Amino acid sequence: QVQLVESGGGLVQAGGSLRLSCVGSGLIFSTNAMAWYRQAPGKQREWVGTITSTDSTYYANSGKGRFTISKDNAKNIVYLQMNNLKSEDSGVYYCNRLSRPPGYVYWGQGTQVTVSS
Repeated sequence: QVQLVESGGGLVQAGGSLRLSCVGSGLIFSTNAMAWYRQAPGKQREWVGTITSTDSTYYANSGKGRFTISKDNAKNIVYLQMNNLKSEDSGVYYCNRLSRPPGYVYWGQGTQVTVSS
């Protein structure tokens, strides 16, 4: 069974920074492409960025130049460093494997990010 626990969210002023963490069990981050997603109220969950098994990173246009994804394979943790935050970055942030097979239902509780303008 997969368990994902996100943390590090909070309330921050526009222009500020946050570092989110995602700890996993039952899923080896080093051999999976991992992704961060976010969901704002009333909107669908959207992809934020990905880190591959070989540590290549890809970002949605909204976060390019401001967000950085990294991971610690030994601890099975994925991080999302967010700088120069904007109000539109507010939402609940989740991590998960990028490719999810049919029947894969595991999601963490997410961590709330609120950016005040």
